[in-house]
Amino acid sequence: MQTIACIKWGSAYPDEYVNRLYRGVMRHIGRPSRFILFTDRAVGLEPGIIVKPIPPFALPVKGMRGGPWRKLTLWSPDLDVSGDILFLDLDVVVTGPIDPFFDYDPGKLCLIRNWTQAGDGIGNSSVMRFRAHSAPHLFEAFERDPIAMSFRCVNEQIYITRDSGLPLAFWPDPWCPSFKHMLQPHFPANLWRQAKLPAEARIVIFTGHPRPHEAAAGEWPAPWYKKHYKSMRPVPWLAEHWR
Repeated sequence: MQTIACIKWGSAYPDEYVNRLYRGVMRHIGRPSRFILFTDRAVGLEPGIIVKPIPPFALPVKGMRGGPWRKLTLWSPDLDVSGDILFLDLDVVVTGPIDPFFDYDPGKLCLIRNWTQAGDGIGNSSVMRFRAHSAPHLFEAFERDPIAMSFRCVNEQIYITRDSGLPLAFWPDPWCPSFKHMLQPHFPANLWRQAKLPAEARIVIFTGHPRPHEAAAGEWPAPWYKKHYKSMRPVPWLAEHWR
């Protein structure tokens, strides 16, 4: 049984993002699989989604560097899952087969090679496969001094990449393209050209804005003085893959 998991806390993303991610995964999976959502609130979800609580994590209310640090609960000793986990951020769009992510470089922590830090060997954790309970020190060390750790590590994916102690591998570059860095045309072509979906893409990554619903409508929230290069055409292939 393959395990695909995501995590949702707070209100940054609507519940429908979980449902669309689940349906996208199920359309592109061939083997028996389960889809788990770790969350602090479960409302209006597809019946096939397995809901589990986010493991407790002692984070201070103030003083920490901003970021999705709660994703580190995936490394908690209290995580109620075993075996290999394919973790997906909520704002990704599944466009191709999922099963190969479980077969690629078995036994390693697999991440995306981060597009803006390619020469530094840093992984992007938007699509990440790991063995449950393989690096509990990531959770425990951070929880002991979260404020200092948040500033030392900058973000959670740098921390995971550098401190996991696990053998690392990066997904083949064509599998997980960044919408913003690789698919969206640059200025001035963005004014008349649409973002194209490469045939080799399996999971398209949306970091920050535009989010999938904004890209589908051709909307990129940005200050007026950035609108010349943060403008875009509607993306028609999202109607097929993000539904």
